Amino acid sequence: MEPFTRLDGLAAPMDRANVDTDAIIPKQFLKSIQRSGFGPNLFDEWRYLDHGEPGMDNSRRALNPDFVLNQPRYRGAQVLLARENFGCGSSREHAPWALLDYGFRAVIAPSFADIFYNNCFKNGILPIVLDAAAVDQLFRETAAHEGYRLTVDLDSQTVATPGGERFTFAVDAFRRYCLLNGLDDIGLTLRHVDKIKAYEEKRRKSEPWLFSALSVKR
Repeated sequence: MEPFTRLDGLAAPMDRANVDTDAIIPKQFLKSIQRSGFGPNLFDEWRYLDHGEPGMDNSRRALNPDFVLNQPRYRGAQVLLARENFGCGSSREHAPWALLDYGFRAVIAPSFADIFYNNCFKNGILPIVLDAAAVDQLFRETAAHEGYRLTVDLDSQTVATPGGERFTFAVDAFRRYCLLNGLDDIGLTLRHVDKIKAYEEKRRKSEPWLFSALSVKR
């Protein structure tokens, strides 16, 4: 997983409350368990004028000109501004996969659905909770200034505006450590690879029949 330390990114506003995971990545795209390739179908039902299905050539599909991410000024955005209860609905991990594959590394909202919030940390996305007044201000400034960028610093736990104003946010110490070091669940386990190998070797010597049985099955 790519570490998250400091991000200076273009902001894009998703001005809708209760955006659920089926809107983030519709159910027909959940057949794959690969973490990549979902970006072109992020917000598929809002982003395109037709109904999307796996395997379609998205470059040939008609875009919805009214959808915010289709506006040229928000192309390449890495920070998504959202409203309350973002990521509600089913627990699909494909939702943060799609956001990350599109290019988003941080999502700022007044609140998130719990499972989605946890899944973001496990996939290299920083979900930031700010109070509603601060989020309102960021929405207003993003709309008023084309090319509006935010600087997100996980080490200091701050979001800085182009004008120099800073908003602080709280992150659990363990989650912060994992993101700063690019550690997902597999990465955390592999920190102990020497101990794992030593344990396996010990078992191999004390109970060799277990390992011979495994080799036969293979």
